[in-house]
Amino acid sequence: MSRVEKATFAGGCFWCMVKPFDEQPGILSIVSGYTGGHTENPTYKEVCSETTGHREAVQIEFDPDIYPYEKLVELFWTQIDPTDAGGQFFDRGESYKTAIYYHNEEQKKTALESRKKLEESNKFRAPIVTDIFQASTFYPAEQEHQDYYKKHPVRYNAYFRGSGRKRWIEQYSNKE
Repeated sequence: MSRVEKATFAGGCFWCMVKPFDEQPGILSIVSGYTGGHTENPTYKEVCSETTGHREAVQIEFDPDIYPYEKLVELFWTQIDPTDAGGQFFDRGESYKTAIYYHNEEQKKTALESRKKLEESNKFRAPIVTDIFQASTFYPAEQEHQDYYKKHPVRYNAYFRGSGRKRWIEQYSNKE
């Protein structure tokens, strides 16, 4: 019998945070949404207005026996610029800042150790600014934002390239 756990990551635009996780074994579902804010049931428009305190995020259900949480966190680091305190790539503001939202003490420990390891690697010249918070209520985004890369591959790829994320990943994902 398989176990199911949740992982929640804010990595800027949630359109770009689905595909990398969706391609891994043991990933059961990925939902784009909003978390960490102070209003209930926020809409995309409200979150983008920077008035709700939410961040765009993805919530992943996974089987840790097939794809452990540690590997999810490692993959997360390769998809973001962890030194950018003002958002991610094209997208600026609180709603696009990065964070790991842990669901239990083991995930918290893993996230903190992983961030420390990344800091000590000297891979980046600037400090790591990705927040680590306890998971709070997660609100699924509107249906048009779910599986965006599958529904709109041309627009997704144009955004992925144009935002600067693709170039960043190519530059830093294999850098030790």
